[in-house]
Amino acid sequence: MHADEADLDAPLVRRLIARRFPHWAALPVRRLASSGTENAMFRLGSDLLVRLPRRPGAVPDLTHEQRWLPRLGPLLPVAVPEPVGAGEPDEGYPWPWSVYRWLQGCNPVAGAVCEPERLAEDLGAFVRALRRIAPQDGPPGYRGGPLRDRDEPTRAAIAELGGRVDGGAVTALWEQSLQVPAHTGPPVWAHGDLSPGNVLVDEGRLSAVIDFGCAGTGDPAVDLIVAWNLLPASVRDTFREAVGADDAEWARGRGWALSISLIQLPYYWDTNPVLAENSRHVITEILAEAG
Repeated sequence: MHADEADLDAPLVRRLIARRFPHWAALPVRRLASSGTENAMFRLGSDLLVRLPRRPGAVPDLTHEQRWLPRLGPLLPVAVPEPVGAGEPDEGYPWPWSVYRWLQGCNPVAGAVCEPERLAEDLGAFVRALRRIAPQDGPPGYRGGPLRDRDEPTRAAIAELGGRVDGGAVTALWEQSLQVPAHTGPPVWAHGDLSPGNVLVDEGRLSAVIDFGCAGTGDPAVDLIVAWNLLPASVRDTFREAVGADDAEWARGRGWALSISLIQLPYYWDTNPVLAENSRHVITEILAEAG
């Protein structure tokens, strides 16, 4: 997916595990299919997961998780990744890596959510719990700033997409988002990348939220993106009520969903079909909602 991406496979992971964690060396290693863009994941035995950055830019997210997940996890209503081992560069792999406990569940698919009302309530409860965590000393969120900071890359993505989207319509919606009042309250914790690939469900209920590399403090409206990238229109009000978002925050969340999808779409159009399809889904949903 990226020009600077490392070649990663199961034999490499076996060598890394054998050198760093010899007590796990006999466990089988299997690469997992994932729509994730920054890390590769390998199942280690039945109870562990190895996560390795694909490229240099993903390394800070890994160290960020190792620092903050132990603080955030106990305060949240669903499971989050639990680091149990910190790997070091070795065997031709140049960056740190992590071992986590295995989390049960599967990624939901937008348009095929089996228990949408329950999932909307569960996601709302997760977002509210994260927002209640004291923000003192919390790092600025990767997506915690104002929407206006994304104006240039969003417009550039619309131009790059050309006729693949309704450029006039999405530009008009984006410009509406820029007119929404900015967040004026104190910074609040947000996950920052609450997308289907970072959500796990089990028997229709939210069982875990993963990938906290973007987590930090700022405008929490970014976590409303899940209303468009996963939840059907019929339960968006349920999610909004569970979160307690006012009109301005809801509009900023929609703006975040639109901007993220527009920027992702041309970059991953050919290299990550799952992510590209979800980006098209979001744009379609927002256009439909706007009539």
